[in-house]
Amino acid sequence: MLKRLLLPQTVVSAAVLTAVLGVPQPVFANGNPTRTPSVAGAPKAPKVILISLDGAKPGLINQYLNQGVLNPHSGVGLIRRYGVTAQQNITATPSVTAVSHIAIATGSTAAHNDIPGNTFHPVGATITTSISGFAAPIGGYEIAPLGPTTTPTAEPLWVQLQNAGKKVVTATWPGSDGADIAISGVPVQTAIPTRTNTYTVPFGTFGGLSAQGFTLTGSSFGPDAAVGAELAAAGHPSYSPVQVTSSPLETFYCGSTTAGTCGSSSATRDLKFDMKVAALDSTNDGVTNYDTLAMFEASQGIKPGPFAAPSTGPAYVKVGKTSRPFYFEGTGNRIGTGYFATEIAADLSQVRFTRYSANYIPRNTAVLSTVDDVNNTIGFWRPQPDFRIPERISFGFTNFSDAELEAIYEDLVQTFTGYQTHIGQRAIELNRDADLVMIYLEQPDGSGHQFTLTDPRQATNFLDPTRIGTPGNPPGATGQDQAKVDRYRAYLEYAYQRSNRAVHEIITTAGLWASGAPRSNVFVVSDHGMAPFHTAVSLRNLLANAGIDLAKIGIRTTGPATNIYVNLQGRQPGGTVPVAEFDALVAQIADVLRNATDPNQNFNYSLQDAKVFTDVFTRPSGCAEGPGFCTSEDVGQDTGDVLALMAEGYNFDGTQSPGVARLGDTPYDAATTVFSVPNFFGAHGHNSELASMSASFLAAGPQIKRNRTVQLVRNIDVAPTIMHILGVTPAPTVDGVVLTQILK
Repeated sequence: MLKRLLLPQTVVSAAVLTAVLGVPQPVFANGNPTRTPSVAGAPKAPKVILISLDGAKPGLINQYLNQGVLNPHSGVGLIRRYGVTAQQNITATPSVTAVSHIAIATGSTAAHNDIPGNTFHPVGATITTSISGFAAPIGGYEIAPLGPTTTPTAEPLWVQLQNAGKKVVTATWPGSDGADIAISGVPVQTAIPTRTNTYTVPFGTFGGLSAQGFTLTGSSFGPDAAVGAELAAAGHPSYSPVQVTSSPLETFYCGSTTAGTCGSSSATRDLKFDMKVAALDSTNDGVTNYDTLAMFEASQGIKPGPFAAPSTGPAYVKVGKTSRPFYFEGTGNRIGTGYFATEIAADLSQVRFTRYSANYIPRNTAVLSTVDDVNNTIGFWRPQPDFRIPERISFGFTNFSDAELEAIYEDLVQTFTGYQTHIGQRAIELNRDADLVMIYLEQPDGSGHQFTLTDPRQATNFLDPTRIGTPGNPPGATGQDQAKVDRYRAYLEYAYQRSNRAVHEIITTAGLWASGAPRSNVFVVSDHGMAPFHTAVSLRNLLANAGIDLAKIGIRTTGPATNIYVNLQGRQPGGTVPVAEFDALVAQIADVLRNATDPNQNFNYSLQDAKVFTDVFTRPSGCAEGPGFCTSEDVGQDTGDVLALMAEGYNFDGTQSPGVARLGDTPYDAATTVFSVPNFFGAHGHNSELASMSASFLAAGPQIKRNRTVQLVRNIDVAPTIMHILGVTPAPTVDGVVLTQILK
């Protein structure tokens, strides 16, 4: 008998997901959320709360509210009911996460705040140097000599607010991390005041171990009475002899200091972890029927607890139940992981489970007390939804079924969203007198990337280019897998439900009036939208095929957006391109992109003239600083010398290895092929004014008008509007304006 998590091969409703994954949903009385009464002595509420739902599309929010997928009386439904909704929210260019969140926080465009991509090249460093947009100096830096700037071109709103005596709290908001920022080892921005607030929780980071799938059989296990006794003492008796893996599943090493993470080498790590698995039969029915796995470290054994966070003790997992966390005891960075089971045969003939990636919260000095508070109350940083699992990039997932991989991803959506929600609630509970609380939530972005399977040109089987359209349309097509399309629709709905639940729990933590309206001025926004894509694009091959010398440039892509940099003499250290050649090379690259077309009629039929790029911006010339140093309203200091955005349907990410040619294309050649079948479905980074890229914007509260819909706002208007509510003048670098049309 197999106890296996198999999702139906038909439409998977939210109710089915709830039943299978064991996800509790918000409980409402008579269809209404619980409310905090307006009574004397009620806790204070922050004046303003800003919540970002990464990748939330306003069209889907409204659709789901109108269809009942989202409860209209909770979360964003409650905000829509009591406040203002924007039909379109134009976000930053390019419309990607780091760029947009820094634009929201600064009220300044990417060209001014100098965050032009999720990953980009700082032009004051060698051409091979990259920096994350989440850990880059906000407002720029000095190029020569490399160092901090005394005249930042933008600053986060919390700098001015705190200068005015206001209390600001941030929970995993990009750019507020308490980190000192360096480029090529040279300090360029200090944590205080630009990246630190009264209570600052940095977003978590990778702990050195990627996710891994495990497949075991009965021969992997043997009886172990000693472990059985420990399990019984810990309150987990087995009604059949406990079976334990005869050798460790894996051995890795971690550091007891903050100097390192975890990995396979012991060279710089002093803690050894030999991970083993015990199988238990938890049913007292007289039948050998193993149904529970206990993951533990061999030398530590099974400890009975109770365990105080971040400690967890062994991870006990069952098929159909949520994953369980596992903390690596003694690690200096407070590293942990989680385990999730997808199959346990009653006789252990087949056992499959996942060990998630290892993670931790960066222990940045400026915010260490807050990091410790989260670790010691909520727990270590939980694994977040990991695209490497459903795309079978991580090791060990080759023989997992699609249903198992999808269930793993949905478990991560549930557990990580819950973890981030608790961080936001903790931030409010400890800072009820805050003037501004800013909370970032990763969903529904990750699910949007994985599950936006809404275009007939998308191959539902990444390895089979014929699985597009319907049988025979286009010629040679065998048709999309409709059951998969339906499942993915349900998964996307689930991501919005979890996000909506998070919003509701956060705003009810702050408090609602007896009427149901929020006591704080609550803004719910997103950083961008999401569009389906059907084609992965190799920019290197596109440029090389056109005769561009790739040795002269640096390419950085984020989704469908690219920044291309000339390796310019006198700008980048070691630059090779003479100044006299700069303008001609920039123009040549721009012409290649502007003229790029997709000749395959199976995919380009919705594009005007089959153009692949909709927007190509170039660095201007003629300024006093000389070629390579000029800026404009579209091009900042670290924007590429060419910034280009692709049309909907195309994305630089998702290229498979080995690549897969699209239906109707010539056979795939890694050295020359430009277009291929991608291995996921959703993208953002297209032209920010497209409806598909629109960010969400909803607001409600004491100073917000009620029952209003406005046609258009911009994400750069959020910061000055919040500052206006709090009575503080924005910095002169702010490009946005106060949204007076939404204020009482």
